[in-house]
Amino acid sequence: MSVTDGIRVRVQSHYLADQSSPRDDRYVFAYTITISNEGTRSAQLRTRHWIITDARGTVEEVRGDGVVGEQPRLAPGQSFQYTSGCVLATPIGTMQGSYRMWRDDGSFFDAQIAAFSLVAPSSVRLADEAN
Repeated sequence: MSVTDGIRVRVQSHYLADQSSPRDDRYVFAYTITISNEGTRSAQLRTRHWIITDARGTVEEVRGDGVVGEQPRLAPGQSFQYTSGCVLATPIGTMQGSYRMWRDDGSFFDAQIAAFSLVAPSSVRLADEAN
């Protein structure tokens, strides 16, 4: 969880076993993000920037407009929640990034999204067995 200029970003991730195929190096994860305006001024999410890293160190950067086809404007006290997904070639990875937020006066800032883990349950069992 992180807070930047009054914008709090919370993330919950989980593994989607029914959409994954470890035999084919395909690990699918969903993440739900809640963006809350805890500040005193409105802000609109205009763009996103993700840095996705798998267990092999492969890095993918994703940039785009809004989130899930929306550019939510959050007045003080409002929140916006959405769920999206990510496919990795390894059972473990991380995501982090930022949302470009615009104020009504035309100023902007990057609300940080703290790094969070993407972990398939089988990889946790394998790590425990190795120790």
